[in-house]
Amino acid sequence: MEVNKTSIGRFIKNNQLKPHTSVVKPTLTEANKIARMKCCLAHIHPTLGEGKLLYHSLHNIVHIDEKWFYMTKTSDRYYLLSDEDEPYRSCKSKRFITKVMFMAAVCRPLIGSDGEIIFDGKIGLFPFTEIVPAKRSSKNRPKGTLETKPIQLVNKEVMTACLINQIVPTIKAKWPANASKKIYIQQDNVKPHLKAADQQFEEIASTDGFEFHLISQPPNSPDTNVLDLGYFRAIQSLQDDKITTNVDELMRNVFTSFEELSPQTLDRVFITLQSCFTTILEVHGNNKYKIPHLNKDILIRRGVLPLQLHVEESLEYLKLPENNAGDTYDIGPLNHALGY
Repeated sequence: MEVNKTSIGRFIKNNQLKPHTSVVKPTLTEANKIARMKCCLAHIHPTLGEGKLLYHSLHNIVHIDEKWFYMTKTSDRYYLLSDEDEPYRSCKSKRFITKVMFMAAVCRPLIGSDGEIIFDGKIGLFPFTEIVPAKRSSKNRPKGTLETKPIQLVNKEVMTACLINQIVPTIKAKWPANASKKIYIQQDNVKPHLKAADQQFEEIASTDGFEFHLISQPPNSPDTNVLDLGYFRAIQSLQDDKITTNVDELMRNVFTSFEELSPQTLDRVFITLQSCFTTILEVHGNNKYKIPHLNKDILIRRGVLPLQLHVEESLEYLKLPENNAGDTYDIGPLNHALGY
């Protein structure tokens, strides 16, 4: 632009220029867009309230997803006093910084009318690690010492074992007594996951009065999962502030960061998810939109934060011959309620 930085700053301050960070988003096919719309419509309550449509409260949907957490970042910013030494960090290779994959499971918290936390919605974090004996001696420990090591190959068998042996029992142990025991577990579409409506999984998991169902979010749609929508980022932000020197400390810091986040933070992400549903319907399934800002903190202070958002349905658009395809998501009840 051949303009110095102070002029650029002045232009921004006078609203002549605006800064913008461009983020690469997943490419969507027309089938992806239709699937995204049908997914949003499937979350709408098939009953008109005062002539308006509302989303389900989403209290019986557990969102699961995986994320790598790293021991340190390759680049970090510090603010030092004038007499402080610059911190020195080193590793053998920036390409092989120690990392651990965690499976997270969360659902919408149950919060009473007086603000009392009935259920915090945090099912848990489940690391993919194993305890193995050290193969050789080092200055830190002798040969044979048991160490925690991350599992590098997380395949379908590992994922299934985590889901059946860890996530489902934890849900059953933590689930509120008076809440619906018909639970949907939403996952993404990566190959190691079980397929949606897996009959064998449902038979194994649906015991002790619980009824479990697997559902998949639409392809290429991280904006329909609360973990990708902001909750993972919040955990990562807290974890980055903690010093980590080994795998055990990394796991402890991630667990601590997960517990530090308040149930209200998780509840707000579910409100954001509903606002994304509305926007996805408005743009006919596209992802070219900005995540809506609802000023939730102000609404909380006023005591008027809604549990469910209103929505403008888009069934007429989906009824067009070129769009009436696919049956991944059941919107039959909504069709019936609106007289289609």
